[in-house]
Amino acid sequence: MQKLKLLIISDIHGNLAALRETLNYVDRIHSIDICAILGDVIDYGMHSNEVVQMLREMRYPLVCNIHGNHEYSIINNDYSNFSSERGIQCAQYTHGILNSTTWDYINNSMTTSGMAEFIINEKKCLAVHGSLKNIYWKSIDFNHDLSDYQKYDYVFSGHSHLPHFNEVFYKTNNPAKRNLKKTIFINPGSVGQPRNLIPMAQCAVLDLDTEDVYMLKTIYDIKMEQAAYHGQVDDFYKQRLELGI
Repeated sequence: MQKLKLLIISDIHGNLAALRETLNYVDRIHSIDICAILGDVIDYGMHSNEVVQMLREMRYPLVCNIHGNHEYSIINNDYSNFSSERGIQCAQYTHGILNSTTWDYINNSMTTSGMAEFIINEKKCLAVHGSLKNIYWKSIDFNHDLSDYQKYDYVFSGHSHLPHFNEVFYKTNNPAKRNLKKTIFINPGSVGQPRNLIPMAQCAVLDLDTEDVYMLKTIYDIKMEQAAYHGQVDDFYKQRLELGI
């Protein structure tokens, strides 16, 4: 079994300063082998094109790179599921400023289904932006039935912008393991738009050899990112960066 460390990032949302510092920080404290990107790399922030360029240049091999609800909505020009008018207007603005390189990346380098299944070290993995209940628009809820995930060893998800690490044990017919089957759920939180009241760039690292999970947070230059907002979108998206909401 190969020793691997997996970087898990999600919900960058056009925040270049947060992504840059995330990658620098992770490189300083971990030796990363592979990376999973869980969607919503664009929108809300003013640097969607620059974020995509940085992702294109990232040195880590990708095990998955899936669409989030913002890629889905902007590609399809469908904003019917957004919860606010300011969100619709922001996404429409982003649609209008994406360059050809970004369009190519979203259409051809990301998995448009919003989910991916893959095997790492003989472990079955699911990456999904939201959940199997609704791939784009509904987060995994641990208060509801999770039987759909039993067949996976690891489940990586985003969308909520709220980090979590949970081990769920299912009943199964395996006396050697006391009739238990384990699934590890990881949401890395949001690189660029955290909503856990911590205004820091957030991600996760999974050591696939030891199953250690590192939920990482790092300070980044919020003021520099805010300086890119000049009334293009509602000021809410600028102000929330310093509040972590």
